[in-house]
Amino acid sequence: MKKIIFSLTMCMALVVLLISAKKDDGVITKENGMYVVNTSTLAADVDGYIGATPLKIYIRNNKIEKIEALPNKETPKYFAKIKKQLLDKWNGKTVKEALKAQVDGVTGATLSSDAVKENIKRGLEYYQKHK
Repeated sequence: MKKIIFSLTMCMALVVLLISAKKDDGVITKENGMYVVNTSTLAADVDGYIGATPLKIYIRNNKIEKIEALPNKETPKYFAKIKKQLLDKWNGKTVKEALKAQVDGVTGATLSSDAVKENIKRGLEYYQKHK
């Protein structure tokens, strides 16, 4: 009888662990009433000029509030242009509009711009499937 109770307890603990792990996958979280999509693992294979260009995408009421660059190894001078000229192009758009948007990259930072756009695309697609 003790073995059965122990086995059932372990099974229940495993189920609880699996359910809680799925809820917090590290990609989507909630902060201050917004969904925040972190592309660090979602688009780890997307490289700019030097490496990955992870982002945080802040979404409230299905509209993009802001996009924030996370630490990366891109050339600071060129990535500063991306932060200034590119990241706010999606602000205020619905997720659906943002996915359809044709946004030009930053001259002189083409590979990094393309990587940022791919991060945004993957992040928004993930949000649509998991919100």
